[in-house]
Amino acid sequence: MPGREATWTVLGVDHRPVAAAEEYLEFLRVQGTSPNTVKSYARALALWWQYLTVFGLDWDAVRLSEVGGFLAWLRTGDGPGVTSIQPRPARFGESTIAVRLAAVMSCYGFHELNGVRLGGDLRRLVHSRGGRYLPLLEHVARRQGRRQAVVRVRRPRRVAAPILTPGQIEVICQACATWDAGAQAWQGSVRDRLLWALLAGTGLRLGEALGLQHRDWHTGCGDTPFIEVVPRDHPHGVRVKGGVYRKLYIGDDLDRLYGEYVWQLCEAGAQDAVADFDAAHVFVNLAGGQRFAPWRPDSVYGLVKRLHRQLAGQVPAGWTPHWMRHSHATALLLSGVPVHVVSRRLGHADVQTTLDLYAHVTDDAELQAVADWTALTAGWRAATGGTARTGTCS
Repeated sequence: MPGREATWTVLGVDHRPVAAAEEYLEFLRVQGTSPNTVKSYARALALWWQYLTVFGLDWDAVRLSEVGGFLAWLRTGDGPGVTSIQPRPARFGESTIAVRLAAVMSCYGFHELNGVRLGGDLRRLVHSRGGRYLPLLEHVARRQGRRQAVVRVRRPRRVAAPILTPGQIEVICQACATWDAGAQAWQGSVRDRLLWALLAGTGLRLGEALGLQHRDWHTGCGDTPFIEVVPRDHPHGVRVKGGVYRKLYIGDDLDRLYGEYVWQLCEAGAQDAVADFDAAHVFVNLAGGQRFAPWRPDSVYGLVKRLHRQLAGQVPAGWTPHWMRHSHATALLLSGVPVHVVSRRLGHADVQTTLDLYAHVTDDAELQAVADWTALTAGWRAATGGTARTGTCS
């Protein structure tokens, strides 16, 4: 792109961009959509146009049955005229297939709004809802109807978000850097330890942590230290999801570790190497690549792979930086922090997202409270006379 940032498009069999796909992807870019979302949608549209090519279909004349055929093709990979009777694992999981279908339908919705007549009715107009629950403005929808996709994928039941225990997080941090009481100094990479401690202590996404600048970190000077999550451009494309600013208070231990890290940066000459240290990124290269340049996400995942090998058997296999975020949210909810507060701290656009992700946590807490009903009712007293009343119940 002109600003040197990377983006994605879809190429046809002639190795040229597919115009219809590129128009939609450019619309997403202009709207400021996350590069990762553009990448995901481009992958979905690449599969869609590959399917159209294999089956000899025109993109602007597809029918409902052919959209259904796309789902079968995603699962099996079978071409036209091929029907396999041998059981075999699907090429993609149902969640992935649902995401791919959503991207294709969104692209078609974009072109419909631009006046492109598409063959077949891929959406229907629904004037009523099944079940007893009715939204607040259901009476408005009944007059005009609600557009609903005809072809849908039943998503599998959401499983509990994976987490790390406090002991496992400490093992990861200790593998990066440890405090030598004898030498009164840190041994290892304080930068790496700071990253894991920050993710576990704040619930930040990896991209949000890598986007932090020193001016965003407000150390405690008699007050509670805090960091600011500020949406801004990053040379490696990481960003604040949703583009919403938020302020997060942090603990003193994390703040002291940051102070040690800054001291090491200054000793290494970072203040002289960058024009404006306050505007420099917190997490930077210290060895490979350009020194003091912003740390790349790929480099972080390289560190994760090394830790996988080093800590095999001590922590869950396949853990990722995002597990730290799930662990932070789970710890807050188990501690009794209200869901809406946790949602704001995590930067979720809607509290329902928090409820969907961590429903198992709140359910467990509620079930545990109900199970201990004897303790809850121990303090109940009769309303009058100081004498307990007796009666029957059903």
